[in-house]
Amino acid sequence: MGVINHLMQSLAGWPALAIVFLVPALEASIFVGFVFPGETAVVLGGVLAGQGYIPIWAVVIVAIIGAIIGDSVGFMVGARWGEWLVDRTVGRVVKIAHIDRARHYVARKGGVAVFLGRWTAVLRALVPATAGMSDMTYRTFFPWNVAGGAVWATTFALLGWGAGNSWRSLVHRANTVGVGVIAALALGLVVTTLVRRRRRRRVGAPEADAPTG
Repeated sequence: MGVINHLMQSLAGWPALAIVFLVPALEASIFVGFVFPGETAVVLGGVLAGQGYIPIWAVVIVAIIGAIIGDSVGFMVGARWGEWLVDRTVGRVVKIAHIDRARHYVARKGGVAVFLGRWTAVLRALVPATAGMSDMTYRTFFPWNVAGGAVWATTFALLGWGAGNSWRSLVHRANTVGVGVIAALALGLVVTTLVRRRRRRRVGAPEADAPTG
C-alpha cells in the first residue's frame, strides 16, 4: 500500500488514472490482489479527485473498466489453465482452504458469487478464475462481472472522494465496508424473495378457494 500511496501522491493526471486502471485490472488476472488490494488504488484516485488533481468521473470510469477487464481475463485464465494454476503456482502461494472456499462459493451462488465476491479481497482475486474453472459460461459471468465492477468501483471512488485526509482509515476498513455491502445486498435479496413468494400465494389463494360450481 505504501508503494501505491507514493506513486499516487507523486503523480497527477493520466499517470494516476493509469494506476487506478491497472491495479484492479491485475488484481484477478494475475492475482496481484493478494499483494495490493484494488480498492486501495481506487480510493486514492477518489482522494486525488477530491483535491482537484483529476476528475472524479474519470476515476470511476477507468476503475470500472479495469475491474471488468481484469476479472474477464481471470475468468479466461481459470477456464484454460485453472487446475494447472492450482496445482503448480497459485496453490503453493494461496491456502488451499481459500481456493476451496471460492469454489464452493461459486458452486452455491452461481452468478451472484461473481457480484458479491468482488467485495472481499480474497474472493475478489479468486472468484473470476474459479468461475472459469466451473461450469459457468462467460455469457452468464459477464453481466454479473459488469454489475459488480461498476458498483464496487463507483462506491470506493466516491468514498475516497469524500474521505479526504482520512483515506488511510477508510482503506483499513475497506473489507468491513465490503462485508456491509454484501450484508445489505443479501438482506435485499431475502426480502425480495419473501415478498415475491407472498404475492404468489395471494394470487393463488382465490383460485384455490373459489367455489367449484
